[in-house]
Amino acid sequence: MKRTFAWGAAGTAMLLIALTFAGAAGASALSGASTSSSIGVPKPPTPPTKGQPVRETPTVSAPTPPPTSGTNTVTRPALAYQPNGCPALVGGAVGGAPSKISPKGVKGTSTSDLSSFALAFNSTRVAHCLRPVPLANFRYDSCMEARLFWMAEDPSTNPASAWGHIGTVRSDGVPSVGCDGNLAGGMNNTGPTVATKWWQSTAHRASLYKPSYTGSTAGVCIYYAITHGGVPDEPTAFARAAARWGSC
Repeated sequence: MKRTFAWGAAGTAMLLIALTFAGAAGASALSGASTSSSIGVPKPPTPPTKGQPVRETPTVSAPTPPPTSGTNTVTRPALAYQPNGCPALVGGAVGGAPSKISPKGVKGTSTSDLSSFALAFNSTRVAHCLRPVPLANFRYDSCMEARLFWMAEDPSTNPASAWGHIGTVRSDGVPSVGCDGNLAGGMNNTGPTVATKWWQSTAHRASLYKPSYTGSTAGVCIYYAITHGGVPDEPTAFARAAARWGSC
């Protein structure tokens, strides 16, 4: 039986479902019902059946730094400040991500995913006169990705099954794995779209962007993971993402 997906009210747009992570340095502390936000329900249209899955065991270890190779250099103007006196975008290299495939064929975070999120995140910060985070400080997080894989592999025909912070359950009873973070998911979501929507949500903005923080960002790391697709037949355009602010 395939999952039944519904379009948004306009028939063409998919709303974001987002959940806030309360914690700045990797702890699995969760926000309560009063601080979490939910925007829409992630229900993509019925896609074609996916191909053969690839076998892999998701990791549940602590967040890991990026690989030393495979970095993606991003060219940006080397300006310290914008004409309005606000910080400008920074150049540099974004760490790599391994493009894992889950045991049931769900695609994981790529270097391109991490790069596009980093640029969107910093563009949002400087647009609001906040200091950008060094691009080298954007890190692929294998532990958050493991939890996203766990959610995406729930065999339920409801794409929201297992969705949420630590404590949610899968329809098939498989125990939870991985680490928590600010969550976002839905059809046609990418690094830039989730970066924008996390900023637009007051709770997510406070947790992930920390606009009240006025110190140096040299020691700040932004941990990120995203998965594409899910079982039994979600398209790769249906994404689940997680991110958190922490120390390097």
